[in-house]
Amino acid sequence: MFQKTHIRLTFINSIVFIVLIGILGSIIYAYTQHQLYKDVNLSLLSTVQEEVLPPNGNRPPIHREHDPRKFTLIWDQNQHLLIQNRESEVFKGNEKYVRPKVYNKLTDVTVENLSIRYFAFKVVDPILGKVTIQSIRIVNSEQELLHRLLLILCIGCGLGFICAVIAGYFLAGRALVPIKNAWQKQQQFVSDASHELRTPLAVIQAKTDLLFRSPSATIKDKIIDVSTISNESRRLSKLVSNLLILARSDSDQIEIHKQTFRLDLLLGEIIQHYEEIVTYQDKSLKLDAPGSVYFTADKERIHQLIIILLDNAIKYTNGGGEITLSCHRSHSSIFLQITDNGIGISEEEIPKIFDRFYQSDKARTVSVDAGLGLGLSIAQWIIDKHHGRVKVSSTLGKGTQIEITFPKNQKS
Repeated sequence: MFQKTHIRLTFINSIVFIVLIGILGSIIYAYTQHQLYKDVNLSLLSTVQEEVLPPNGNRPPIHREHDPRKFTLIWDQNQHLLIQNRESEVFKGNEKYVRPKVYNKLTDVTVENLSIRYFAFKVVDPILGKVTIQSIRIVNSEQELLHRLLLILCIGCGLGFICAVIAGYFLAGRALVPIKNAWQKQQQFVSDASHELRTPLAVIQAKTDLLFRSPSATIKDKIIDVSTISNESRRLSKLVSNLLILARSDSDQIEIHKQTFRLDLLLGEIIQHYEEIVTYQDKSLKLDAPGSVYFTADKERIHQLIIILLDNAIKYTNGGGEITLSCHRSHSSIFLQITDNGIGISEEEIPKIFDRFYQSDKARTVSVDAGLGLGLSIAQWIIDKHHGRVKVSSTLGKGTQIEITFPKNQKS
């Protein structure tokens, strides 16, 4: 399934790298060419100011710079050389190639094995009339250097293209790792959800079939079967509700409505609701909130978070045990703690308890929600939505402490 995606990503990454390498090579070549021809162009253009014909009848002298690669030729109106000298001998027999065809513009031409660049302009002399002054510069060395640079760049780009394909394949593989992990988690989630949904449905169907076999029986006679169907229906409803919350949280469809409330009062209300249940189970529930703790958060979700953690603390604490809810604040943080002296969690399992459908060993499978393994996943989502951090400390046989730290200044 991911092979085609891997190939497509490799192709896209390779194209990006190749384009970048090509652009870099073009910039290097263009910059080098500009720098090489910069002095050449300045030398040729300076001829416009340097070449002046004398106002007498003598033939104008040929101006010669110290650079032996530069020449100056003078042409008459009929495009004939006015002066025959050693400079003109260099191009003897190739006058038609050297003869200027473009004026007032730098122009490149090739004469046999010579590459030249020239600048030609027309002037009017009182004696000679209209003439053309042509300043020529041989640029073989510059072109040879550019050809070598181009060869090096081509070889470098070729190697770069190969490296780009390899790097593209590697980066595509790295990019697919989180996607593959997410896909595997989704597949596992669907598989686990299907299994959890099938279990209560099978129980309900089996108990319903038993009831159909005894149509004359009363509810009192079949109270156990009816109770089982009711319990499994509630379990199924809770499972579907939790699955819906997780699915909506994954797609960010659940909005968080934050408001300021007193966290210590919320803990007190929850303790009042659970006090009778805890007392019935021969356990104790305490509140440790030394002062008012104002908290800006989604009150409904924080309430849900506390209920999830408190449920786990109660069901994993034996008779005679104690559960403590506490909260306090510092200058920049809000702290929420749930502590129990129950059966505890092994050190190896602590990093996994917030995973979806994760269930601890058999000693911890008895639960109010029949061990669905979704409650703590929802708790983790609520903590993340409030930018909190959770720390779990536990020792087998001694108890567990879950401490959540929220930033005090939450965005409303």
